[in-house]
Amino acid sequence: MTQFPAPQTIATNGIELEVFSAGEGRPLVLCHGWPEHAYSWRYQIEPLVAAGYHVIVPNQRGYGHSSRPESVTDYDAEHLCGDLVGLLDHYGYEDALFVGHDWGAIVVWALSLLHPERVAGVINLSVPFLERGSEPWVDFWEQHLGGDFYIVHFNRQPGVADEAFAANTRQFLGNIYRTRQWESPAQPQQPGMPLINLAASDSPNGVALMSKDELDVFVAAFEHSGFTGGINWYRNFNRNWQRLGEVEQLVKVPALMIYGTYDVVGKSANLEAFVPNVDVVEFPCGHWIQQECPTETNQAMLAWLGKHYPA
Repeated sequence: MTQFPAPQTIATNGIELEVFSAGEGRPLVLCHGWPEHAYSWRYQIEPLVAAGYHVIVPNQRGYGHSSRPESVTDYDAEHLCGDLVGLLDHYGYEDALFVGHDWGAIVVWALSLLHPERVAGVINLSVPFLERGSEPWVDFWEQHLGGDFYIVHFNRQPGVADEAFAANTRQFLGNIYRTRQWESPAQPQQPGMPLINLAASDSPNGVALMSKDELDVFVAAFEHSGFTGGINWYRNFNRNWQRLGEVEQLVKVPALMIYGTYDVVGKSANLEAFVPNVDVVEFPCGHWIQQECPTETNQAMLAWLGKHYPA
């Protein structure tokens, strides 16, 4: 099993985060997604440290041994971005380059809008910049994808998914952490995607992403934290839509967008309109890009960092 830094507890933004850090130099903050953990960056830490960076990897609020506030609204973009700003303050950095995967990418995009002075650059994986249409996001998805679409389900049936996943933690995580669950390239998220069914499915698609020892790390973390905190991030999509509408929809810093060919999350056709200084790369993998293609991910990140954020 990959060696991982020892955790420390850092007070930030009125809560405490479990943070793993290593190295010295310019700061890189790696932000995990759902349902993940700081350990999802295990293949990136050592190469980035060796290249001369201070790598900071938090378990964000609701995850691992970080704080889990009870209020749903405590998981909106304002709070999640505030946590990351507080980390910079703790370490004494004016800014940093932020790396995000899945929900971590959503938070990093939001951070670049809400606190642009703290963001030196962006590397995001899987989830491109979310265009803000005229309808709140959850309402839009409900109209076009139906009530069974998992994000709509999380919002309209609070607690149901949380309990299903918690009752079948190992099976759910083992089923969702798989490569190429959908074999056709760039296939968009399907309406009614039965995420909850994965909690009890005996016939998942794709190939297991990680070893039993690696899976044990994630299982232990979610057996401790439960799933409600992470799912509460989804329950703030409409609140975030409202808050982000108050700022300019433009990411001005240099950015790298990394896609997986077989990722269920679709690509953006208008990314450059919102992120004009973006470079885009794509690997033949599914959703869990930095774990499925660690070597390619590390090479792309280091090459791009050398041009835009040298150590």
